[in-house]
Amino acid sequence: MSSCSGNCSSCGSSDCGDRKAESLLAQLNPKSSVKKVIAVVSGKGGVGKSTVTSMLAVAMSKQGKRVAILDADITGPSIPTAFGVDECQGANDDGLYPALSKTGIQVMSINLLLDDASSPVVWRGPVIAGAVKQFWSDVIWENVDYMFVDMPPGTGDVPLTVFQSLPVDGIVIVTSPQDLVSMIVSKAVKMANMMHIPVLGFVENYAYLECPDCGKRISVFGESKLDAVASDFGVPVLARLPIDPKVAEHFDNGQMESVNTDAMSAVVEAVENA
Repeated sequence: MSSCSGNCSSCGSSDCGDRKAESLLAQLNPKSSVKKVIAVVSGKGGVGKSTVTSMLAVAMSKQGKRVAILDADITGPSIPTAFGVDECQGANDDGLYPALSKTGIQVMSINLLLDDASSPVVWRGPVIAGAVKQFWSDVIWENVDYMFVDMPPGTGDVPLTVFQSLPVDGIVIVTSPQDLVSMIVSKAVKMANMMHIPVLGFVENYAYLECPDCGKRISVFGESKLDAVASDFGVPVLARLPIDPKVAEHFDNGQMESVNTDAMSAVVEAVENA
């Protein structure tokens, strides 16, 4: 059309042959470089998603990759605690530099920007979603091979924003062995399918407790029902992690980089192949 301005968003014509699909992807900071984005999600809270995110990031870092974590759980951020970081590296006209862990993992979280980390973030959904997009666009992510996005639980504003605004290459779903697993996991998988994002696999956390005396595995939350759900969706179970007080202690003390991550090997492989 001779009068076309090239701006489809301001055009009232619905049948223009030159009309292009609008992209909802947020613009990455010009100074940033991020090769692959993996979202770690859960259908409900309390399954140890942030712990799994931290372990996966540490495991990938041990492979010699440059790793970052974008903490998208704005109202319940815990990643800074896991890595013992409390402030960003600084800022300039180009953007904000994320915090660096002891081994060089880049971390961005709302708690790094608050005067008091214990202050609640009482924001409405659109503001929270906007903050997540700013973490992608305004933060300078330096030469990142793998970025892991620690998502809030459920299928609300923030997961939708991440799936639409960030170039997510795949998701890992964290769950636990409880009766609700079928319904909750189904919601997470179906949302990913709606957004056309591949589900790389499941990680079942709190799968068992190993007796320190005899080594017997005790199913504290009952027998797992994940295999049947995984089979229904054709998605692999990549790892089953035990209840381990040492992992909780490392998390609380900012020492997640000292945790043994051997159990995450299949998850790492799935992420590398995403």
